[in-house]
Amino acid sequence: MKFKMFIVLGSFMTSLLFGMNSCTKDNNGQADLMTDSIIEVAADGTTIMVQSSLGSCLTDDLSFTDGELDILMHMKEEEKLARDVYAALYEKWGTPIFSNISSAEETHMNAVLLLLQSYGDEYKLAGDPGVFTNPDFQELYGELVEQGSESIEAAFKTGALIEDMDIKDLEEYLGVASNENILLVFENLLRGSRNHLRAFTRQLERIGATYTPVYITQEEYDEITSSPNETGRGSRAQGQGNGRFGNRNRNGW
Repeated sequence: MKFKMFIVLGSFMTSLLFGMNSCTKDNNGQADLMTDSIIEVAADGTTIMVQSSLGSCLTDDLSFTDGELDILMHMKEEEKLARDVYAALYEKWGTPIFSNISSAEETHMNAVLLLLQSYGDEYKLAGDPGVFTNPDFQELYGELVEQGSESIEAAFKTGALIEDMDIKDLEEYLGVASNENILLVFENLLRGSRNHLRAFTRQLERIGATYTPVYITQEEYDEITSSPNETGRGSRAQGQGNGRFGNRNRNGW
């Protein structure tokens, strides 16, 4: 029941943000990415994808290569993994960061599903909580929930591990995908993953614990966690803004 409430909350928050910001398109139907605000960032780093703004920013090219389809299917399951593990850890510990970021991950998964809108249910269905099409993700889900249930420190480290993995995969896929819509979505998902990694790192620091990255380098981890949260206002068309990780607002989030 609580997990269903998280999904409703995520959907409500997304709906609340509908229409706040959007892309415009030129006479050729191309998105003017100079005006977009595809993600909204809360003070705790929770990063929500604004699906209405994202939809208005997409081009009409929603046909992908076989390799790009594989990438999208992988990221659909990976974002679902994050959502489902965080929901399970909230059930265990009752710590708000897990429910907040679980709701955010719902919008991240929906952003990937938006790209798959032209394909059939085989591609678009997400499945029940904790159930995955990919057997590797099924196994990983069980391992991560078990690991995060050992202690609150282990739970925060599990969150950091998931975001660590997301960052590595998104960076890798951004290097091989060529479709502009995938690049736009994944760059904003990457901002969200970095913000969530910062959020879990702050939780660990508050209890005197540290996380050692597994998938990205220690140097990249240190650079991410020592920099402010990213708002994502603007887009690739505007360049990367203030330093490597793009635009921030004046409060750092």
